[in-house]
Amino acid sequence: MPRLSAEFWVRAYLRRLELELIPAFVVARGDATAGAILVKCATLDGQAAVFQRSFDFARDERVWMELAAGPEADVDRAIAAQRRSDPDLWVIEVEDRAGRHLLDAPGLE
Repeated sequence: MPRLSAEFWVRAYLRRLELELIPAFVVARGDATAGAILVKCATLDGQAAVFQRSFDFARDERVWMELAAGPEADVDRAIAAQRRSDPDLWVIEVEDRAGRHLLDAPGLE
């Protein structure tokens, strides 16, 4: 199955969040075509989680997995470590007190 370019997916994701009135922005731009994407969800209380796309071989599908969660400073350090090893990485930050990120919504896998 053909995959969307990273930039196209990011634009569609940001638009989808905007339609739900969930603030989000690009923290780091990665490779427009094939850059990996991290999504950080900050709950505005000092806590956050970051998600990365992975492939679940058992279910034969792409899924969003939690990479790190906890104090926002710790999550930011985990993201920084990922960026050091992959400069083509996109980082999207979602800010929602309820922790909504829509990554489990149909069409965002």
